Amino acid sequence: MISHWQILIEGMLDAVWLVSPIDFKIVIANQAAANLLGVKSAWFVDKPVVELATTPEDLFFWEDVAHGLSHQINSETLLRHHDGHILNVERRVSLAKTDHAHFYIVAIRDMTQQRHTELELERLIAELRATLESSADGLLVTDLNRGIRAYNQTFAKLWEMPEHLLTERDDNAVFSWIDRATLYRSQHAIEEVVSSHPLLINTTETLTLRSGRILECITLPQYARGQAIGKVYTYRDISTQVANEARLKLASKVFEASLNAIFITDSQHDIIAANPSCAKLTGYAQKDLLSLKLCNIFAFSCESEQLVLVMDEVATQGYWEAEMWNQNKNGDMYLVLASIVRIEDNVHNSYHHLCFLKDLTETHIAKQRIEELAYHDSLTGLPNRLQLDQKLDHSINLAKRNQTKFAVLFLDLDHFKKINDSLGHQYGDQVLIEVAQRLRDNIREIDIASRLGGDEFVLMLEQTDARGVEISAQRILEALAMPFTVNNINFTVTCSIGISLYPDDGLTFDDLIKNADSAMYHAKERGRSGFRFYQPQMNMSLLSRMKLDYAMRLALEQQQFKLYYQPQVDLKTGKIIGAEALIRWHDAELGNVSPAHFIPIAEETGVIIAIGNWVLKTAIEQAARWKSKNIIIAINVSALQFQQNNFVEIVSETLQNAQLSPAYVELELTESILINDAEDALFKLQALATLGVKLSIDDFGTGYSSLNYLKRFPLNKLKIDRSFVQETPENDSDVAICTAIINLSHALNLKVIAEGVETEAQKAFLSNAGCDEMQGYFFSPAIPADDFEKLL
Repeated sequence: MISHWQILIEGMLDAVWLVSPIDFKIVIANQAAANLLGVKSAWFVDKPVVELATTPEDLFFWEDVAHGLSHQINSETLLRHHDGHILNVERRVSLAKTDHAHFYIVAIRDMTQQRHTELELERLIAELRATLESSADGLLVTDLNRGIRAYNQTFAKLWEMPEHLLTERDDNAVFSWIDRATLYRSQHAIEEVVSSHPLLINTTETLTLRSGRILECITLPQYARGQAIGKVYTYRDISTQVANEARLKLASKVFEASLNAIFITDSQHDIIAANPSCAKLTGYAQKDLLSLKLCNIFAFSCESEQLVLVMDEVATQGYWEAEMWNQNKNGDMYLVLASIVRIEDNVHNSYHHLCFLKDLTETHIAKQRIEELAYHDSLTGLPNRLQLDQKLDHSINLAKRNQTKFAVLFLDLDHFKKINDSLGHQYGDQVLIEVAQRLRDNIREIDIASRLGGDEFVLMLEQTDARGVEISAQRILEALAMPFTVNNINFTVTCSIGISLYPDDGLTFDDLIKNADSAMYHAKERGRSGFRFYQPQMNMSLLSRMKLDYAMRLALEQQQFKLYYQPQVDLKTGKIIGAEALIRWHDAELGNVSPAHFIPIAEETGVIIAIGNWVLKTAIEQAARWKSKNIIIAINVSALQFQQNNFVEIVSETLQNAQLSPAYVELELTESILINDAEDALFKLQALATLGVKLSIDDFGTGYSSLNYLKRFPLNKLKIDRSFVQETPENDSDVAICTAIINLSHALNLKVIAEGVETEAQKAFLSNAGCDEMQGYFFSPAIPADDFEKLL
């Protein structure tokens, strides 16, 4: 089938990939794709599409595809040629479905030359636009019919234009807004340029807006090649100029009534005026202030270098401002926001200093308490999520400016819930406090340890690389692995750590935290008590699991699952004596999904319980229809399904509803079910045996094989895993293992069945070795119920 697709896409001019919708790997690519990237066609095969991603946006693009947001997506992106240069391409992704397979068809067209031309044009337009925006005045350009051709942002701000008015391109609405916003206008012509055309008269006018702003508007005609083509309106805000006079009148009143301390000095720093608030704050009477200098108010001496630096800044920049602690006449300290402004006369011949003191003492005390509560975790004293956000933003800006790297470590304690559940939250809190202290002790002063909540911590390691962060992560793991002693109880705590690096794994706070969290999740999957670096495929893997989980739940609701039945044959008689019920799933979008893909995810998310109960009910109902044929149906049971408290009752009730004797049902259990909670397993197995259901061990020898449970549990059969069968009789080790399992089973009065039998040689070996039953492709694959009936 793939060859047919290869022939089809080779006839296309565009580069084409075929991508699997299950694992998002490239199945085939045409020669045009190979030519585009300078590689051979075979280079693409089995390559994950995310490995060809050149930008972070491209990873999000494939995540959207994995989410199934659209069956047809057009986009522009970048690809990297084999020699390293970047290509601008246009991409189209479509989902193709056939009876045999589903693929994403990715068609790619090289747009590099076209984008180069467009960028050059955009550069010229941007230069023209920058010229327009560089004006400090508001500019509006119209044609002869008052159609708006251009404007700058200053124009929009002066007139307080709503965003929608500027984007809708409704010229009449813009001029209506100007008319409504104008309270008063005075106009007179400067020069009549073209007397026959009133639109081409130079004018100036003063506009008073309803907002209180006062604008001066100058209107000039615009010419091109000697012909009048429109008008240019220049708007200048003169509100300050008009208001200066009024402000001077208010200045003296404000000076006296201000709650902030204000005083004025001459060029020699002698105080020549002070308001009542200044006297109240400093403790000096107003008349006494007039005998002091500026340095007597501030907390530095008149001869200090600090005063020289402050006045130099005032002289060069015109002002100085800072928070500082001063001492009043009685010797008490108070915190102020101090400002010094240089005031010169119109010809810069003389100057004064205007000084402001805003009392911040009470505010400072309250702020300290608020910041402590707002920016720190109340239990451990570590920075919380809010402070971490700010620190991380600062680190991003610093790393961007200095082109350095830093790392984010997402840390989660392993099995911490068990501590809270068994010993109580108060005990758990003591553990968290000790963990926080160990984290502080094992990072540098420039690094940050914070607590997000629960047992989740985030570390930010400044100015480090992958090797440095690996050493730090190992040090933290070792520190936390040291014994804890809380309330005279000794124990150990381990953790799992996920690591993301800036800028490789994210450019924002959210991306770095999310990706470190994803890496931590994978560290837990790999056995906990370790660390993992983030990789782009982690998000794709997580998305694939989420997508499959949702699709499985939907398939269960819409009855998309089917049961196939693989015959089980008596090796002595060659007759069909039973069948194993095997689940099959065809999804409209994903196509045929193998149980090897969806069963592990179903077990991880818990949906395996619902699926397993459906399989149990459906298989028993089918066995009831075949009971006249004396066929035993083998049904697989997952660990989570078996662990249900009412599992035995579910089996019994299902048999009763189907009116089927338990003797026609065999439950296949994995070894892990029996080992995890042996006593509970023994109780349930004895109840099932009493019920009359047959019990077998699936994939014997691949898990935690133990002669103890074979002796204690009421089992009927062992199944030899296909991994031991597939290389018999050529492989001596597999022959020995199969023979040992068969002899062991018979010694314990258990029957034995081999799965995965595919050749006559395998069948002959098993028969000679004394195996009782077999199943496999040699006799028949798993088939629908109707076909199984015909086979019978």
